[in-house]
Amino acid sequence: MAPDDYQAALDYLFSATDYEKMRRVRYNADTFSLDRMRRLVEMLGSPDRRLRSVHVAGTKGKGSTAAIVQTIALECGVKAGLYTSPHLVDVRERIRIGREDISPQDLGRLIEAARPHVERLRQEGDAATFFEIFTAIAMARFAEAGVDLAVVEVGLGGRLDATNVLRPDVSVITAISLDHVEQLGGTIPSIAREKAGIVKPGVAVVSQPQVPEALAVIEHACREAGAPLVLVGRDVTYEWSPASEGGRLGVCLSVRTPAGEYKNLFVPLMGEHQAINASAAIAAAERSGPLAGRLTPERVREALRNVWWPGRMELLPGAKARGLRATGGTPDILLDGAHNRASMERLAEALARHFPGRPLVVVFASAADKDIDGMLAVLAERMRGAPVVFTRTANPRAAAPADLASGFAALGGQGAETAADVSAALGRAAALSAPNGLIVACGSLYLVGEIKMKV
Repeated sequence: MAPDDYQAALDYLFSATDYEKMRRVRYNADTFSLDRMRRLVEMLGSPDRRLRSVHVAGTKGKGSTAAIVQTIALECGVKAGLYTSPHLVDVRERIRIGREDISPQDLGRLIEAARPHVERLRQEGDAATFFEIFTAIAMARFAEAGVDLAVVEVGLGGRLDATNVLRPDVSVITAISLDHVEQLGGTIPSIAREKAGIVKPGVAVVSQPQVPEALAVIEHACREAGAPLVLVGRDVTYEWSPASEGGRLGVCLSVRTPAGEYKNLFVPLMGEHQAINASAAIAAAERSGPLAGRLTPERVREALRNVWWPGRMELLPGAKARGLRATGGTPDILLDGAHNRASMERLAEALARHFPGRPLVVVFASAADKDIDGMLAVLAERMRGAPVVFTRTANPRAAAPADLASGFAALGGQGAETAADVSAALGRAAALSAPNGLIVACGSLYLVGEIKMKV
């Protein structure tokens, strides 16, 4: 496909309603319609019915968990696809087969193949959204490529999410906390009910540790569906510690499941939350048909050593941070997509464990519809009094830097500055950084993506 044709196909795809760029989204069976999604995949030949899959929902950690499951599958010799969202730099990141993003040729071709069906729905007054179209395209690509396993991350919620047309081998629910409250509800039980909407009759569910209110909802959903529940922290136990290997920082992990024991695993992702993600991924892999008979401790160990999931406590050494100069050199940058209070708390904990005593400068941006006060409270209380540079991304949902700084000050935060854009924020953070300092960029995956394009 010629570059101009590919761009035209992308332009058509992006012309569909994209809730990822909208501040206000009504969450109901009209705006998020599984019936419409079922019609769309049926028009494309029902690729969802030809897929063995692992389906991953949750508030935080679902992308990392999905990536770990896929990496385990690849190490076991299983042809595996991975579908995640959002992307950081290129939309093609969302669809992977093996270790390769979907090619421009395949993506453009599949958009054009879907176009007549998308137009038919639009003419009938039931227009498909960007996420529904892209999810259908991912399923079509996985089916035509003959993947043995598709690892699929939920976009929003679970019950009404476009991915929920799947009937997976195993469902995974990662840690639940407050996020997307305007769509999913302002309480943990209401959010948990939406996430537990992926539970299917008789299909095993692996859950990460949950607060009691969320766990009660998940347990009820599993009982109603006759779905076996495997709970990390109860049925699956783990021990972890910060570790490094070959210059990479991460965790050393040992996991015991009802089916086996996996000792001295190195995962090049930092923080206890990543140890939990890996534990859940191993338990899910054990219950996935294409993987169950192939897992060995040695294959799991090698797989976890090779996990790569960018933008989640991803360290860019100073040598890679081109154009940034601190007083004593080029600072390191840590990129983390934390974008609610719970994930900001996990980030603060991980910084304390992996970078104790190291002086920090924070670059922060957020969407306006997030729990900004909750995140700012963590910045004010737990980031060692680090100076903070508030900025905004190019995403239309971005909060104004001045509003972020005002909220931070109201919560007792000190040392705040603002920058009009991400480039200016990075430059100011570098000027504020100590010779051995660490710039921590957080609050939004869109911020992480913009930085990755700049440094």
